[in-house]
Amino acid sequence: MNKFSLFLGVLSLSFTSYSQQYDFQTIKEINCLPVISQGNTGTCWSFSSTSFLETEIIRTTGQKVDLSEMYNVRFTYLAKAENYVMRQGKAQFGEGGLNHDVINSAKKYGLTTEAVFSGKLSADAKHDHSKMVDELEAIVKKAVAETPLKYPNWKEDYNAVLDKYLGKIDAVKPTDAKEYKIILNDYVTITSFTHVPFYSKFILNIPDNFSNESFYNVTLDDFVQNIDNALDKGFTLALDTDVSEETFSTKNGIAVIPENSSDMETILTEIKPEKQITQEYRQAEFENYNTVDDHLMHIVGKVKDQKGNIYYKVKNSWGTTSGKDGFMYMSVPFIKLKAISVMLHKDGLTKNTRKALNI
Repeated sequence: MNKFSLFLGVLSLSFTSYSQQYDFQTIKEINCLPVISQGNTGTCWSFSSTSFLETEIIRTTGQKVDLSEMYNVRFTYLAKAENYVMRQGKAQFGEGGLNHDVINSAKKYGLTTEAVFSGKLSADAKHDHSKMVDELEAIVKKAVAETPLKYPNWKEDYNAVLDKYLGKIDAVKPTDAKEYKIILNDYVTITSFTHVPFYSKFILNIPDNFSNESFYNVTLDDFVQNIDNALDKGFTLALDTDVSEETFSTKNGIAVIPENSSDMETILTEIKPEKQITQEYRQAEFENYNTVDDHLMHIVGKVKDQKGNIYYKVKNSWGTTSGKDGFMYMSVPFIKLKAISVMLHKDGLTKNTRKALNI
C-alpha cells in the first residue's frame, strides 16, 4: 500500500512537471488607469497612447487624470483626410493610426479629459464609428474625384460628420501637456529590422504610418533590453504589435509562440517550450506579411511563471471581459517576433542605446 502511494506521488509530480498551468508571479507592475473598451472602432492606437500618457502623468505628478481618447482621434481624422486628399487618394485612409499620431495631435492641440470630451453623444453610449467612417470616406473620395477646386467645402462637410458622431469640439479648452509635467518631444519609438542599418532613424513603411514618422532601429536583443530597462526604471511603453496569431488568445489572456506546432492549443493553458526567435526569422515574418501592425496596447508590467519564463503584462482596450480582466500576458518570444515597435520616454532607454542613437 505504501509503495503504491509512493508510486502515485511520483507519477503526479512527474505529470505536474510536464503539464503546468500558468501561475504568474509579479516582477514589476506600474500603476495605470482601469481598462476600458474602444468599442466598435479602430482607434486602439489612441487608447494605447492615451493610457500611456495617463501613466506618465501619474509618474510625473502623482495625479490620476482620465484623458479623452476621442479628442486626439478627432484631430487625427482631420490630418488623415488632408493627407489623403492632397495625395490624390494614393494614401491610407481608415481608422488605423500609430502611437505618434496622438503625440503629434497633442503637440498641436493639447490634451483634454474624458469628462470634457468623451466623443459620445450620451453618457451611456458605446463607441461605434462604423457609420461615421463610411461617411467620412465618401467625402474624401468625392474630394479626390472632383478635386478640391470643384468641391471647395469638403472640409466643412467632413467636420459636420465629426460633429454629428463625436460631438462639437469648438468650446473645448485644451490643456498643454507641460501642465502635467510632460514634454512630448521626450518620447521616442524604437523597432528592430535588418533592412536598414542598426542605430539609425528611418521611416517604417507600414500602412498605418500615414504621417511618415521615423523610428529608431536597434538590434533585437537591445529591443528587449530596452523594454526591460524601461519597466525596471518605472516607465511603461506603448506597444504596436501583431495579434493575428492563433496563440494570441484573448480567452486565456496569453500570447505565446510555441516551439512545436502540436502545442498550439495546449500552450494556451499550460507551460510549453517556446520558439527561439532570431533577428533573421523576425525579419522574414515581417517581409512576408505574417507579422503586421494590426493592434496597439500598453505594456505596464512584467511577470514570471513557475519555470521562470518572463511575460509582459499588457493593458488592452477590449474591455475587462477580454483577456485576464482586460490584460494580456505576452511572452518574450512573442514580443521578439510580433512587436512592431514600442514608444517610451527617452529616459527609459539604456545608456548604451541612448549613446548609440545620440539621444
